[in-house]
Amino acid sequence: MRIVFCGQGMQSQPWLDGLKACLPSADVYDWVPGAPVADYAVLWAPPQQFLDEQTDLKAMFVIGAGVDALIGSQLPAGVPLVRLDDAGMSVQMAEFVCHAVIRHVREFDVYSVGAQSASWAYRKPRLREDFPIGVMGLGVLGERVSRTLAQFDFPVNGWSRSEKKIPDVRCYSGAQGFEEFLAASRILICLLPLTPATENILNRENLARLRPNAYLINVARGAHLVEQDLLDLIGSGHMAGAALDVFRTEPLPAAHAFWSQPKISVTPHISARTLRQASISQIAGKIEALAGGASIASLAGVVDRSRGY
Repeated sequence: MRIVFCGQGMQSQPWLDGLKACLPSADVYDWVPGAPVADYAVLWAPPQQFLDEQTDLKAMFVIGAGVDALIGSQLPAGVPLVRLDDAGMSVQMAEFVCHAVIRHVREFDVYSVGAQSASWAYRKPRLREDFPIGVMGLGVLGERVSRTLAQFDFPVNGWSRSEKKIPDVRCYSGAQGFEEFLAASRILICLLPLTPATENILNRENLARLRPNAYLINVARGAHLVEQDLLDLIGSGHMAGAALDVFRTEPLPAAHAFWSQPKISVTPHISARTLRQASISQIAGKIEALAGGASIASLAGVVDRSRGY
């Protein structure tokens, strides 16, 4: 069994060593142009040459929960594409989002500014029921985030393309439920996959449907957000602010307006980092299952190419 690794911009050796340790009988190697064809590929943002040369792949495993890094590539027809399903990311995402929500609702950001001038001042407590939360995207990460927020007694709404049922979460689905979901939410959390249908979904029209003094948390992809629309809505007072972890251009340019807007919190795409060993173990287990005769349909994380996730 041959496994080829292709991770542009990544250190390959730790991945190669980890895969070899999990699958000692496999021939695991780093891709270079002209490398032998493999049975399975472990990849991130591969060049088109890699996809053109690897003509005998039985499956491709993406090092991430999203596959938008492959948008625009001509993928080999009929080769299953498998993404990570959790691998330690959902708990990180829940931590990040809960921190951002609580920081905003409890106004810890305001207290932090006050501390810089030695200001000892109380603020009137705000009620959780006044901050209904809407989670866009109810996959593995979105479901974990929704359920965790509900444990803090926030009213939680969830929206997904297809119908879902999650305890203590009011679920909406499809186009018919989208506007109602937005109107019911004051804090909006984006955890959608990036597809042609979801690009620019965080635009002026949709954000304006949120309750007044709304707050945005984007931990999905920068291309979901129309940046100037957010800045304009903060300027008009409809949006109270935002916590942004993802951006159209990363690193975020030093001259970008987000840096100087005090109502926007910027973090450098760290809401849920890929945990290498957990990811290697998950991918190796799936490769071993396929090699042992398991069907691709039995694996978690198989991507529906028509949907993009």
